[in-house]
Amino acid sequence: MLLLDLTHTSHTRARTGIQKVARSLHETLPEHTAVTWDHYARAWRPLATWENANLKATAISGHRGAQWPWTARLQGSWQRLNGTKPALPAATGLIVPELFSAASAAACPALFATVHGPKVALFHDAIALKLPELAPMKTVARFPGYLQELLAFDGIAAVSADSRDTLLDYWRWLGISSHPPVISLPLGLATFHALSEMPPATQTPVILSVGSIEGRKNHLALLEAAATLWARGRNFALHLVGLAHPETGRTTLARIQALQAAGRPLHYNGAVDDAALARAYAACTFTVYPSLMEGFGLPVLESIAHGRPCICSAHGALGESSHGGGCIALGTVDVPALTNAMDRLLADPAEITRLAVAARTRPLRSWSVYTAELTQWMQTLPR
Repeated sequence: MLLLDLTHTSHTRARTGIQKVARSLHETLPEHTAVTWDHYARAWRPLATWENANLKATAISGHRGAQWPWTARLQGSWQRLNGTKPALPAATGLIVPELFSAASAAACPALFATVHGPKVALFHDAIALKLPELAPMKTVARFPGYLQELLAFDGIAAVSADSRDTLLDYWRWLGISSHPPVISLPLGLATFHALSEMPPATQTPVILSVGSIEGRKNHLALLEAAATLWARGRNFALHLVGLAHPETGRTTLARIQALQAAGRPLHYNGAVDDAALARAYAACTFTVYPSLMEGFGLPVLESIAHGRPCICSAHGALGESSHGGGCIALGTVDVPALTNAMDRLLADPAEITRLAVAARTRPLRSWSVYTAELTQWMQTLPR
């Protein structure tokens, strides 16, 4: 029996990249128990009915933070006051797919003590240290401690080779020579070649960009590239999908509103459910993922899985995701580069078709394959 720590994901209906990963693991892992740190009870416990309902819900929340109903708060506080300790099942391993909080980290020894087997954390990225000026301040402050807390695990499964190298370089810079094994294990896809027909050539082209509206995602450059092409007379619509970060996404939201007020064909959805996202991919001509840096770059492969070409960065984990066909990978994702790449595809439907064919024939990894490889690797770790 494996334990899967879903402390944050089970308390929100947002769909960030990490939450997609956590939910996909919950759906595809073999026999396991999902657990949470209950900070009201100050104890680890299996998920309650309402938390499992959050994981299965199709409705999307626009709030990133954890939400605890007052009944759960009262129940946890009562258990703490009367000394009730929830029981966890006997476990042969632990997987922590989330970026855990300082409070959860402090409680990890109690959880580790119940696990008679390997304890593994997924490592997504260290963007908060690489691009601190574009990351939330709380995340930047938290990150050095988090990277050291990862040393307590028996193994780390990084989501890309770039993320693996980043973590090892950081530990090396700290002078840490004894650390758990770190492997690169690229993530799976929930949508696996969900192909749809390309929109007819007579229809106005739609450029889709999927991703959280936040500083490092570089939407401002995409918006300026689109504005440049509209000013040149290019006929296309731009569709943005993604939850806006209240701290680092404000400038982008203001620019979106300004372009809409100017009458530009720009549509912004915010967070959407899986069905609406699939419709957005089916309706688009190609996608642009202008992010400066990623740990993996899930929207790139989602675009490929839907048979849609993607423009993205050629560097780091995004370069790994773009490798294999169906993408235009750019040396820089600044305004001129994005403008030229978008203009190139808008002017050449034949190239869009060629890239779409490459996307449709590209082999992709499913979540069931990912979880099988993860659990097989866990069995090789020293206990």
